[in-house]
Amino acid sequence: MNTNAPHIEWMENVTFDELSVGLSARLVRTLTLEDIQAFAAVSGDINPAHLNAEYADASMFHGVIAHGMLGAALISALFGTRFPGPGTIYLGQELKFTKPVRIGDTLTVLATVAEKDDEKKRVQMDCLVTNQKGEVVLKGEAKLMPPTQKVRVPKVNAPQIQLFDPEARLKDLLARAEPLEAVRCAVVHPCDEGSLSGAMDSARYGLVIPVLIGPEGRIRRVAQDHGISLDGAEIISVEHSHAAAELAAAMAARKEVEILMKGSLHTDELLKAVLSQPSLRTGRRLSHIFRFDVPLYAKPLLITDAAINIRPSLQDKVDIIQNAIHFAQIMGVEQPKVAILSAVETVTPSIPSTIDAAALCKMSDRGQIQGGLLDGPLAFDNAISMEAVRIKGIVSEVAGQADILAVPDLESGNMVAKQLEYLAGASGSGLVLGARVPIALTSRADGPIARVASCVLAVLAAHDVRKQQADNAWKQG
Repeated sequence: MNTNAPHIEWMENVTFDELSVGLSARLVRTLTLEDIQAFAAVSGDINPAHLNAEYADASMFHGVIAHGMLGAALISALFGTRFPGPGTIYLGQELKFTKPVRIGDTLTVLATVAEKDDEKKRVQMDCLVTNQKGEVVLKGEAKLMPPTQKVRVPKVNAPQIQLFDPEARLKDLLARAEPLEAVRCAVVHPCDEGSLSGAMDSARYGLVIPVLIGPEGRIRRVAQDHGISLDGAEIISVEHSHAAAELAAAMAARKEVEILMKGSLHTDELLKAVLSQPSLRTGRRLSHIFRFDVPLYAKPLLITDAAINIRPSLQDKVDIIQNAIHFAQIMGVEQPKVAILSAVETVTPSIPSTIDAAALCKMSDRGQIQGGLLDGPLAFDNAISMEAVRIKGIVSEVAGQADILAVPDLESGNMVAKQLEYLAGASGSGLVLGARVPIALTSRADGPIARVASCVLAVLAAHDVRKQQADNAWKQG
């Protein structure tokens, strides 16, 4: 083995014979919130003193503190990697925690040989951990069996931990709606735990004023069976889901509600009722959009259409993309980057989606699609990976940094969305666009976070409708 290779970092140990009483070594580390979160994820210690800022602020520590054993882990790191290093066997440790460690503290770990046992080939180490102020936060004694043979081994890079906190992402999303007043929302046939709890959770967050439309007896039975409070909800009793959808759509047409939320009924049942109300139509096709927070992507990603339009025509795609662009602007993206997906990044006559992509880009150039920056066809990797873009030599303002993925059809879009959720750990929410009112659309498999997040999207879209109506009234007045 060539141990002089310049690109390899090495770890070299200190043997028992090389150690002497008084010899010491140190390690310095500045703690971040991510360190604390990673330690919690690995250890399972989710004590709110370490993870919940509101709880921690009210505690005796007046702020988030690190796990005590995180400091102990740094001592172990010093022993295992530097002093004595590879080959060391950790026999025991006594610790005293003297001060809390906070985010941003720079810790210096000092280990000093206190005793040597030549017969048993063991040492005792004094351990001291201090912060940037010189205050002792941790101290103790460790018993080790140092290596007896000299070892020099390549340094191994630790696996990377990708931290992703769905609740924190939800809080960021909720913050967008915090200044907005609650919106009256028709919850259509909420006769299962998921849809009913999602509606009432959204009400507790101050997002909506829920109007529950469905068989009152079933709604109250579900609430009782699952401990769901119906405080603050209005219940309008109808016999079945068809009647619930028709009444909700009629209320939206009369502007008695500003949001529709799907309960435990089929999507097409609800959308059919919406389309039967001429005043709810906008002249643009209804389409669905997923919003995903993806752990390995730097910004929220919108995917459309993966739920409503099965095999959209070219004109359907114009509406689908225009709906998505407008929604992205509601979410604060001034000029959304739209990647029109296909299997390849070149126009190929045998792949119809590439022809559509090229046509859509030209339509955008001519102003038939407005507000966004389009490019396509793009394969999925070229749409979201700058490394793939670099390797393939693609010159594009969209490739590698898309805000919106416009999929060729429902099948491919649904697969992409489900893969992001179940394989990539993305947290998602969804909304139907193109009507006069936004429609919060969730799946039976969606959890509470996804349901509340979908409601946030609907509230933001509803307030945008209010703004447009006010602007139009001002122009006409």
